[in-house]
Amino acid sequence: MLIGRRKFLANVAAGGATLTMPAFLSGCGVNQALSVNAVTPDNPFLEWFGIDQLNIARVMAVLTANGADIAELYFQHRRRNTLGMEDGVLSHAHSEITQGVGQRVVLGDTTGYAYTEDLTLPSMLYTARKAASIAHAGPSVSPKFFNPDKIGDLYVIEAPWSEIGIDRKLRLLNRVNTQAHQFERSVSNVSVHLSDVDERVLIATLDGHLIADRRPMTRLSVEVTATKNGISQTGFSNIAAREGFSWYTDERIDTMVREAVSRTLVLFDARRPPEGEMPVILAAGTSGIVLHEAIGHSLEADFNRSGASIYSDMMGMQIAAPFVTVVDQGTIPYQRGSLNYDDEGHSCRRTAVVEEGVLRSYLHDGMSSKHYGVAVTGSGRRQSYRFAPMPRMTCTFMEAGPHAKEEIIAATENGILAETFTSGQVTIGAGDFSFYVKNGWLVENGTVTAPIKDVKITGNGPEMLQGITMVANDARFATGGWTCGKNGQSVPVSQGMPTVRVSRLGVSGVKIAES
Repeated sequence: MLIGRRKFLANVAAGGATLTMPAFLSGCGVNQALSVNAVTPDNPFLEWFGIDQLNIARVMAVLTANGADIAELYFQHRRRNTLGMEDGVLSHAHSEITQGVGQRVVLGDTTGYAYTEDLTLPSMLYTARKAASIAHAGPSVSPKFFNPDKIGDLYVIEAPWSEIGIDRKLRLLNRVNTQAHQFERSVSNVSVHLSDVDERVLIATLDGHLIADRRPMTRLSVEVTATKNGISQTGFSNIAAREGFSWYTDERIDTMVREAVSRTLVLFDARRPPEGEMPVILAAGTSGIVLHEAIGHSLEADFNRSGASIYSDMMGMQIAAPFVTVVDQGTIPYQRGSLNYDDEGHSCRRTAVVEEGVLRSYLHDGMSSKHYGVAVTGSGRRQSYRFAPMPRMTCTFMEAGPHAKEEIIAATENGILAETFTSGQVTIGAGDFSFYVKNGWLVENGTVTAPIKDVKITGNGPEMLQGITMVANDARFATGGWTCGKNGQSVPVSQGMPTVRVSRLGVSGVKIAES
């Protein structure tokens, strides 16, 4: 992208941190033939703004001038494109660039944080002084040189998204639209959406590490509406990963479309289940969202340090059956929640938070690990350079257990099998949760019988964990793209689990008449 540095900075100052690409290009007076997806250099911070080790060292010295236990500079350049299609007609197309640097200094339990979109040295030094003003100790020893860490390889793709033209993306959307309509005559409306992200981060730390990471992301979704005898039903499916365009194979697209249409059509025959407390079987893969929300957040270290989590004084205690192991692992290749390095510059890793039913670890960022005197788990994450990091999940899952799915169903006399979920709500401290079950099945006398709809399950996360009586050997990740919100920040995550039987959860459906 041939944009003069001064013109680029002037436009950023005038337009803010988030720029729509067409206006951005025309404002800079660049060649009008330049594509929205013009290629970003491997190191935009150096090539566009001259941010080298000398300048980083100067900013770090100012940032830590009043003392620091932890400090980092978090540079980010993020390009995002979205396309939407309604029944074969392009409904929206949007491209944006977000970039800047966040500067954090931590002394004891006090954090100073400031950010700027202006990546000139004077602006970065000014921002560093603002962040440093919270500290009043002697100056820290700031590194004069930084050691570049190894480039990670968890999500290397063939071609960056900036090289994929809009014509190829439109053909992909058209294919999904056509296939959904051809799948079933009753399909009356198809909505398809594609998003792609090409993100670069550069993290400089107080202990002299320099981490560069290139983070691709994509998500394809389809919503289908079918109409029969004047009645309409809607179903949904999506797939997401840290992948490139070639990831969208015929097989992957066929599976997604078939799933969306099938989830829609089954609702015409679905009914509401009985109401009350009963056994609930959580389906493999998709039910990972329940694990994430109802249990995962309660194992993040900041909630435990503040005493908000019920698990804050239960480390080393048996909190589930011996065949229950819950893991957060940010090093699974191409998963949406994976990271080579977290947003503090720590290598991601596998952390068994619950191992054979015993609480073994919380998820830690740099601050909480110092407080607890334990190793960092690579869980420091942030939405963007505008935010300070905090402990967050990456790829959270339950490991496979000793049972078979058929065995679990046969052991359930009367209950439901919950398959897809939406509109979840969780109270972190108490662990109370509710989820709307979009697709599910009635289980009667150990057999899956009729589809169900309009169902809500409620329960308590810790009680649900204790109430898991069977875990199947079919563990897998959900293929859809989930985004986790916490304290006003959103980050991409992955989750998964095997088929699991919970002895009792609340089910809202139709009340059983008393005899």
